[in-house]
Amino acid sequence: MLLTNSILLAFAATVTALPQFTGFPGFPVGGGGGSGGTGSNTANDVSNKSPCKAITVIFARGTGESGNIGSVIGPKLLSALQSKVGAANVAYQGVPYPANAAGNAQQGGTGGALMTSLAQQALQQCPSTKIVLSGYSQGGFVVHKAGSSLSATPPAAAVIFGDPQNGQAVANVPAARLKEYCAQGDGVCGTPRTFQITAAHLSYGNNAPDAANFISSVTGVTA
Repeated sequence: MLLTNSILLAFAATVTALPQFTGFPGFPVGGGGGSGGTGSNTANDVSNKSPCKAITVIFARGTGESGNIGSVIGPKLLSALQSKVGAANVAYQGVPYPANAAGNAQQGGTGGALMTSLAQQALQQCPSTKIVLSGYSQGGFVVHKAGSSLSATPPAAAVIFGDPQNGQAVANVPAARLKEYCAQGDGVCGTPRTFQITAAHLSYGNNAPDAANFISSVTGVTA
């Protein structure tokens, strides 16, 4: 489904009308600089030049989420992937883009370029790491933008939750290496595209274990 400017503006207006997002129980607004567990909404393994890992996930949070990996799915995906393949095999990096309401009308705004830069930096620092692009909600726009800029160094996989562009390919990621999660009743990624933020759009933490299994399978990395 191609999104028109009027649809994108409607999405931005819908999100603007929501109360300020401050996180959900179990995920405090504050955050550290590492990637040590589900309590932190910030992960900076690439920018901190942490030791090389077999997998590097570059994650873009949703609109209004705090830190750089948010709270709905970012920390849970990290925890599930660490459990699946071992913490010693996982580097995690959030995209420090604004993730504000205006960014929805701009399809992620500056997020795509930032995600691309982080993926390239990760490969410069750790040439053998396998890059996984991931995003939630507005972060889906970011993944689509970044994918189109990585033809020289295609990602190993992409995983998107509540993607406004659900149904569209991610450039330079084969279909078999792309996993989209769209919960029943989610008007951001489902049909019809109402862009109303419902409980379904906030449910993607439930998909973290399956997403970790997918990443392990397509990258070939196990514990």
